[in-house]
Amino acid sequence: MGRIIGIGVDIVKIERFKKSAESPHFLKRVFTGYEQEYLSKKGPETMAGLFAAKEAVVKALGTGFAGFWPCEIEIMHCKSGKPYAVLHGKAKDMLAGSFTINISISHNETDAIAFAVIEG
Repeated sequence: MGRIIGIGVDIVKIERFKKSAESPHFLKRVFTGYEQEYLSKKGPETMAGLFAAKEAVVKALGTGFAGFWPCEIEIMHCKSGKPYAVLHGKAKDMLAGSFTINISISHNETDAIAFAVIEG
């Protein structure tokens, strides 16, 4: 295990994402092609969870989305289903060297929550 570079957590209302799924502009600006494909088979609670994970990552970075788009943080999944984050573009430039971003996502009927730990 490496040293912890940052931690972040975020919680969002699932209701906010029910109409967002119908907006191609929103989907393209916020989610990568992989994520959009993944979300095409899921409900709004999954979209809310992925968005909360992106927010948790920027909190762990300590930057917010200053200078890059949410789609530059990609939430991927291991074969087991465990989520992790991969940074692209300007988001990747925020961290030097090798690092791992561990993610945990959960939801209930109304809210989705995500936790991110960046280790380097």
